[in-house]
Amino acid sequence: MSRDYSYYASSSISSSRDDNIHDVGDGIKEECMLKVGFEDFMKAKMKVRPSAMREVILELPKVRWEDVGGQSEVKSQLMEAVEWPQKHKDAFIRIGIRPPSGILMFGPPGCSKTLMARAVASEAGLNFLAVKGPELFSKWVGESEKAVKTLFAKARANAPSIIFFDEIDGLAGVRGKDNDGVSVSDRVMSQLLVELDGLHQRLDVTVIAATNRPDKIDSALLRPGRFDRLLYVGLPNEIDREEIFRIHLRRSPCCSDVSFKDLAFLTEGFTGADISFICREAALKAMEENLDASEIKMQHLKASIKQVQPTAIHSYQELSEQFQRLVSRGEEEKEKKASHEHSSRSNWLPVRSLMIAIALFVRCRLPGGLFG
Repeated sequence: MSRDYSYYASSSISSSRDDNIHDVGDGIKEECMLKVGFEDFMKAKMKVRPSAMREVILELPKVRWEDVGGQSEVKSQLMEAVEWPQKHKDAFIRIGIRPPSGILMFGPPGCSKTLMARAVASEAGLNFLAVKGPELFSKWVGESEKAVKTLFAKARANAPSIIFFDEIDGLAGVRGKDNDGVSVSDRVMSQLLVELDGLHQRLDVTVIAATNRPDKIDSALLRPGRFDRLLYVGLPNEIDREEIFRIHLRRSPCCSDVSFKDLAFLTEGFTGADISFICREAALKAMEENLDASEIKMQHLKASIKQVQPTAIHSYQELSEQFQRLVSRGEEEKEKKASHEHSSRSNWLPVRSLMIAIALFVRCRLPGGLFG
C-alpha cells in the first residue's frame, strides 16, 4: 500500500472493509477465517476515492463556445493553445514546436474565465479536472503536496486532459512570506513547479488557471515554459453585452418591447455574471407581478439593472498592463498604424529639408535677399 498517497486512515479502513465483502462475494463461507490478499486490496482500491482528491471531479463539460458571450480574442487564444494541438498534431510536429503548456486567465470576477475553460475542454473533447486552489490544502503534514501530485497523476492517467485551477493565487502565493521557515504553501508551490516542469515531456495535459490577482502569485510560476500565455479577461464591451443578454434570455419568452441593444447600452461596466443576475431577477419580477406571467418585459429588466452596481476596473486595468504577455490583435493594428505614420514622417523629412534649402537659395539670389 506504499503507493496509496492521498489516502487517509478512513479511506484505508473503508478499503479493508470492502476487501472482506469481496471475499464473501467470492463464495468463502462466513464461518471460515477470511484471508485478505493483495488482489483484494487492489479491487477495493478501485472503489474507494482518496480523501485528498474528493474535491476533484473528473468530467467532460457540456459547455459550447456559443454559450459564452463576447471575449473573442481570449477565445481564439484558448483555441490555439488547447484545441489546435489536439486537432492538428501533425502541424505542430512538422513545424517543430510544442504547444503552450500553461495558460493563466486574469481579470475582474464574473467575466467568464471558468466558463471559457470549461468550453475549450468541451470543444476539444478533453477530460476536465477542476479544483479551487485552497481546496488542496490539508492540516496533515505532507498531504497538501501529495494532493497536488495525485491531481497531476490523475490528469496524466486520463489524458488528454485539462487541469483547471480556479483562484490559483490561493494555492501559489509568493514564497518566503513566513518568517518561521518553509511553510505549507511554500512546499505546495515547490511541488506545483515540479509538476509543471514535468509536463514538457507530455503534451496531452494542459494547465489552465484563473485569478483576480496575478500580483499575488509567485513570479516563478508566471515565467514562459510554465504559464506561456497570460490572458487578460476584461469587462464585455457593448456588442459583447448584447450577445450575453441574448444568450441568457434565449430560453425565456420576452415581450416585443425588449431591446437587447438598449439593454447593452444601459449596462456599461457590468460583467457577464451581473447580466446573468439581471436576467434571473427580471424573470422573478415578472412572476412577482403576476404568477401567470408568460413573458419578461423591458420594465422588469430595467428594474433589475438598477439593483446592480458596475464593477470598478481601474485596478484590474493596471494589472493588465503589468502582466498581459500577449498583444491583442487590436493593439497590433495600432502598432502597425503608428509604425506606418512614423515611417511616413521619416520619408517626408528629407524632401522637406530639400524644399527649405531651395527656398533659401532662391531668396539669397533675389535682390534684397536674406542679407540684403
